[in-house]
Amino acid sequence: MALPIGYNVRNLVVRWKVALLAVGGIGLVVMVFVVLLAMASGFRIALGATGAGENGIVVQRGSGSELTSYFSREQGNLIAVDSRIARGSDGQPLASPEIVIVANLPHRVDGQPTNVTIRGVTSRAFEVRRNIAIAEGRRFTPGLNEVVVGRRIRDRIRGLDLGSSITVQRRAWQVVGVFTADGSAFESEVWGDFDVMGPAFLRGGGQNSLTVRLGDPATLKDFDRDLQANPQMQVEMHQERQYYADQAGPVARSLLILAGFVSIVMGIGAVFGAMNTMYAIVAARTREIGTLRALGFSRRSILLAFLIESAFLALVGGVVGCLLAFPMNGFTTATGQTASFSEIAFAFRVTPPDLLRGLLFALAMGVLGGLLPARRASRLPITVALREA
Repeated sequence: MALPIGYNVRNLVVRWKVALLAVGGIGLVVMVFVVLLAMASGFRIALGATGAGENGIVVQRGSGSELTSYFSREQGNLIAVDSRIARGSDGQPLASPEIVIVANLPHRVDGQPTNVTIRGVTSRAFEVRRNIAIAEGRRFTPGLNEVVVGRRIRDRIRGLDLGSSITVQRRAWQVVGVFTADGSAFESEVWGDFDVMGPAFLRGGGQNSLTVRLGDPATLKDFDRDLQANPQMQVEMHQERQYYADQAGPVARSLLILAGFVSIVMGIGAVFGAMNTMYAIVAARTREIGTLRALGFSRRSILLAFLIESAFLALVGGVVGCLLAFPMNGFTTATGQTASFSEIAFAFRVTPPDLLRGLLFALAMGVLGGLLPARRASRLPITVALREA
């Protein structure tokens, strides 16, 4: 004979203070767990949103990032005229040669030097990457020492406000625009004219990468195969979005490991807290347990009743923890990117999978914390239970 769920609910209402302690403890652990997952998700989403699926990026073969890639402009020009590259409204190839360096600029809050990616591009970059939009000001003028800055890096670095200027490689660069890029890593960069930055950054004879819009994205593998088969070129092509998503791998994994470690440590404490709570509940209801056994309820029914009660408390705590973590959604922070050695600003993203993991984590804590107390309750002899309390 199974115990009615109403029995568990009534007892939780009567002993609400003890139940509230259990819910609060598990809720705090789940909150921290979900926030750390949201940090990893936000970083992964920011880099995963960088670039477009129909774009290919050409880099030096074997290079770990754009920063360590380099090939000649002549090679880039030969690649750009390939018929598999889409054409713009003017009939010219949608190909963007780019140079990338990292510069130390002062953080807006404490003035500490911060690595920021500086990217030299042509006007084609704004056509190749259609998610780039000027939010304030205007685009830089080709041939001038002007730059446009990503909105997120503008908010974190001194001297990047519209109309101000920064000094990079002993040259002053005036900020004439602020751009957005759907929250991608490009919003953590500063863009200027390719032909001006090339000589200024000692990259006059070459480029770090070439980003192209493909007429048919399905041709990317064949395009890459042809490039690698050419003995005069030491380059390879990747899908742009996948290339930048792969750059997120090491940092995202580190954040997930951190989330796991912190959650395990805190989870152990929460399990013992839940266990103590359930032991206290069992001790307070010893006579009730004896009465239930005398009325014919089996040990298994009592075991399941207390396990369900513990799991219910944990799930309520999980919901509370998820609700506490949700305000962090959209909170902007930054971390270093191992491939480019520069800072990338990104927003925390509390995703449905993160919330589900938080609830499952809470449920696991509840079951583990309630198992031993429930077992003790189910094994109490009827005569002993009726004499106690």
